[in-house]
Amino acid sequence: MQTRRFQRFIGSISQFLSIFRYCGRAIALVWTTNRRLTIGLALFTLVGGLVPAVVAYVGKLIVDAVVLASQTRLESDRMAAIGYLGFEAVMVAIQSGSKQGLVLSQSLLRVLLGQKVNELILGKALTLNLAHFEDSEFYDKMTRARREASTRPLSLVGRTFGLVQDSLTLITYGGLLIQFSAWAVVMLMIAAVPAFVAETRFAGEAFRLFRWRTPETREQNYLEWLIGNESPAMEIRLYQLGGMLLDRYRAIFHRLYAEDRDLTIRRGLWSYGLGLVSSAAFYGAYVWIVWETIAGQISLGELTMYLVVFRQGQSAFASILSSIGGMYEDSLYLSNLYEFLGQEIPRSLGSATRGSLPGDGLRFEHVTFYYPEADKPALKDVSFHLQPGEKLAIVGENGSGKTTLIKLLTRLYTPTEGRILLDGLDLQAWDLEALQRRIGVIFQNFMKYQFSVGENIGVGDVLNLDDRDRWQVASDKGNAISFIKDLPESFDTRLGRWFKTGRELSGGQWQRIALSRAFMRSSADLLVLDEPTSAMDAESEVQIFDRFREMTPDQMAILISHRFSTVRMADRILVMSAGTVLEQGSHEQLIELGGRYAHLFAIQAAGYQ
Repeated sequence: MQTRRFQRFIGSISQFLSIFRYCGRAIALVWTTNRRLTIGLALFTLVGGLVPAVVAYVGKLIVDAVVLASQTRLESDRMAAIGYLGFEAVMVAIQSGSKQGLVLSQSLLRVLLGQKVNELILGKALTLNLAHFEDSEFYDKMTRARREASTRPLSLVGRTFGLVQDSLTLITYGGLLIQFSAWAVVMLMIAAVPAFVAETRFAGEAFRLFRWRTPETREQNYLEWLIGNESPAMEIRLYQLGGMLLDRYRAIFHRLYAEDRDLTIRRGLWSYGLGLVSSAAFYGAYVWIVWETIAGQISLGELTMYLVVFRQGQSAFASILSSIGGMYEDSLYLSNLYEFLGQEIPRSLGSATRGSLPGDGLRFEHVTFYYPEADKPALKDVSFHLQPGEKLAIVGENGSGKTTLIKLLTRLYTPTEGRILLDGLDLQAWDLEALQRRIGVIFQNFMKYQFSVGENIGVGDVLNLDDRDRWQVASDKGNAISFIKDLPESFDTRLGRWFKTGRELSGGQWQRIALSRAFMRSSADLLVLDEPTSAMDAESEVQIFDRFREMTPDQMAILISHRFSTVRMADRILVMSAGTVLEQGSHEQLIELGGRYAHLFAIQAAGYQ
């Protein structure tokens, strides 16, 4: 039993010390954000901590001087009272200036720090692997980090400086109050403890509530996006989903509101009850000081000073304890930020920029891949060799592993077993940027950037993002130049409807833009096209691929498509099913084989008869 109590005591001490765990990191973060404003914040805090006691003491001198002057009627005593009054006015002006300076520094730092933290979070997000973005727990971490982290560091620093300020104030007040009685100082401290209890009791509970309901909050944000975004707008209206989505949104809100309401009510009742205890302690001291004044033990000026010191000292001590409770809460929220920023990312050890067998092309050797926590492989024992200049088509039903193969090829994932080689070198040994610059990709769910036409194409090669000549060449290869010339501002026309003057394109036109984006990488010797013409008509599709073969005589290409009129143009075809390669060969060879490909081709051909 004693051992358990000791362990609980040690746990309580550790929990208390954890309050200060992130203070140093938060101050360092604010310091790197803006040093001048941080220094100003510290100076204004120091002045704000020392001046109140001076004002209280000068107030005592003023009252005593006024009483003395009214008794003696001497000019010197009157001028002394006026002098004390002028000095107090100066101190009050300094105190007011320090408060305004503190508010100004905090306001400016809040904006700068919010930007700084968001940049840290977004910068970290850019270093994460694709697997992180397909993990719901990761999204919860990022959501928690972003929701509070932009304000919590400054809040923690502000509370830390406030703790220093209130401590200085309390020390100076204690020096004045101890002249009256040491027990009054003890009484002052005890009177503020209930406020601390109320703060710390509910800070941890509020934080736990915040962590538990992150998935619900993220779902609420998703429902907002569905209702208010252009992408799902047509389908939501056609299927009349708006009412259902809004009902779900309301249901989540009412569930979260009920939790907030219960916590707020309990917090308010506890704060009120414990606040009455503090008030009782104050008025007990008030009666004591008044009694001593009536008995002639202290002067009227000392009465005024002690009442001010006790009232403001009680507020300062309560503020200290409240700051500690707030620092504990801020530290809890900051743990989300640093947990996210400290996410371990496996670093690529590859540094090669060229292969050991130039001209060997691309090889898959017995590649097997499992998605995280999956019990079945997405790819199983896949092997093939793609030679320079060769065009390979991959066909198969949805879920057969085609897109997974592309993710492995572009090193968005790492094979569970086997290896992938480019020019005789394992992809894991390549420098990631050097490898990815050798690959041009148009994904099936390619991005439609709300940028200009030229920038939508230029993002395919960010090093040449603004190269207008490259835009022209890439759009010509992607068969997009014909409609781009007809746009109001040609390559400078903004696309999409999110911003003023934006123009929307048809699905086929967007695909040509995406295809042109892949051609921006003129140095790429491997092009990957995942359903690149699914939104185009048959005639445009034939034109695209005739031009594609003409423009890429020496480049390897991997084409994923469900249209057999397209894949038959490839030099070789891979037929996939359930993550394995069933057949491979040319169109003629596979038709002659009479297997899966021949069956699918016959079914599709029958639709045109």
